[in-house]
Amino acid sequence: MQTRFTELMGIEHPIMMGGMMWVGRADLAAAVSESGALGTITALTQPTPEDLLAEIENVRELTDKPFAVNLTILPRMSGAPYSEYRRAIIEGGVKIVETAGNRPQEHINDLRAHGIKVVHKCTSVRHAVSAQKMGVDAISIDGFECAGHPGEDDIPGLILIPACVDKIDIPVIASGGFGDGRGLVAALALGADGINMGTRFCATQEAPIHDNCKQAFIDNDERSTNLIFRNLHNTARVAKTGLSDRVVEILARPEAKFDDVAELVRGVKGRELLESGNMDAGLFWGGQIQGLIHDTPRAGELVSRIMDEAHGIIRERLNGLAA
Repeated sequence: MQTRFTELMGIEHPIMMGGMMWVGRADLAAAVSESGALGTITALTQPTPEDLLAEIENVRELTDKPFAVNLTILPRMSGAPYSEYRRAIIEGGVKIVETAGNRPQEHINDLRAHGIKVVHKCTSVRHAVSAQKMGVDAISIDGFECAGHPGEDDIPGLILIPACVDKIDIPVIASGGFGDGRGLVAALALGADGINMGTRFCATQEAPIHDNCKQAFIDNDERSTNLIFRNLHNTARVAKTGLSDRVVEILARPEAKFDDVAELVRGVKGRELLESGNMDAGLFWGGQIQGLIHDTPRAGELVSRIMDEAHGIIRERLNGLAA
């Protein structure tokens, strides 16, 4: 199934693994890439730029297929050495980067000057238009259904994807709420050139997280998320737990501020949850696609299943309707 995105990235299937903190590591990324999709390692998961260089080499030892590195510029981590991580990406010979976050122009300019293709993740059409003007090669448009930060406009993919496609000339991949062949065909019908999946790849054998977390994705349904930080204008969608319920309750108070929940939402606590399986240790990210997750296959099996489902829908249902 060739689209503008597969041709641009040199991959077989129009599926990308999104960047995920603590999850985007070599084993999972390589398994996704080896399947013909586009795997992604997450730069800031690595403690130092030197560790990132080593992880890039770890991917190369596992696959010779294209892969990407995610570089997210976080407003609350203004002291992070982003330029040093960017330099490690360039020195590591990476060919594809997914950027996200605030003020990416400096990074986009440097990456593209070194022949690196850049996919920028956006949550609104206006930001996608700005990113295209900055010179990125493709847009990942993130609908309200997604895990992570869906922006403040609350626009679901059914509207956001075609609205973005109408304004953008470069390839667009749809993100947020995708996990099977039905979603892929729907995204293509809406004008996208592929899909970006995060939560669904967490529920695979190669995902470097505890089995308790993977089972939670299976047990949860589409209602099993919480929106936190809404009053701080930094909305985030996380999986619904007793802890995330508590964060929502605290921040619902009129006088609430980030410091009131800072200790509860620390990233290191989320990492502890993913690694230990103690589901009360911290927050973990999960999108509404949880309602469509029923198993934990190998990543390659998941990609093959999605592609088989998509081809079947097109061949047996859509072609039949057209006839």
